[in-house]
Amino acid sequence: MPVGAARPISPTATERHRLKKAAWGHKAEYRLRVRAQIVLHAARGLPNARIAERVGVHVDTVRTWRSRFAELGMPGLADRKRTGRAPSFTPLQATQVKALARQTARPTGTPLSRWTTPELAREAVKRGIAPFLSASTVRRWLARDALKPWQPAPGSSSPTPTSAPRPRASWIYTPAPGTASRSARTNSSSAPTRRPRSRPVVAATPPSSPARPARCA
Repeated sequence: MPVGAARPISPTATERHRLKKAAWGHKAEYRLRVRAQIVLHAARGLPNARIAERVGVHVDTVRTWRSRFAELGMPGLADRKRTGRAPSFTPLQATQVKALARQTARPTGTPLSRWTTPELAREAVKRGIAPFLSASTVRRWLARDALKPWQPAPGSSSPTPTSAPRPRASWIYTPAPGTASRSARTNSSSAPTRRPRSRPVVAATPPSSPARPARCA
């Protein structure tokens, strides 16, 4: 096979079924969908440049996943284990620091009412949890469990002195001393004098006596 030629791919019936499910399924990850589409187009004999144009990726990406499937089959489409520096701390050390963060700081002799990340790091080194530990590492561990020991827990804040309750506003007017009599005088002088309404006097007339008949001489 000449250098740079596309490698032929002949997936089995089972592999083709899995590739179609990964390429057009809605639940598949985007990167796996792209890789499956590349392999399916390659199985049809399309060149790498044509596949890159159809899928919308670089031609080197097509070449990589085409070669990976030709060598390893379906497992070749999975991500390889990334190589890097081994973790400096174990999960047990992170758990111990989180447990320490849930405790109060005063029993340990720290002159603080609540932990800070630098104090937690120093206390962990003092207890032998880790030979060295930075405040940023402690902060990252605590953020995973939403732990904030430097903040008071809900409902556990110390009561603050409160001032005497303010009297409620009243709608009843209470005059100041000395103003009641002055107000009464003002009202009495300014109010118009109301005279009693006179009624007509009817004179009582004695009842008229009947006329006597005249005497004859």
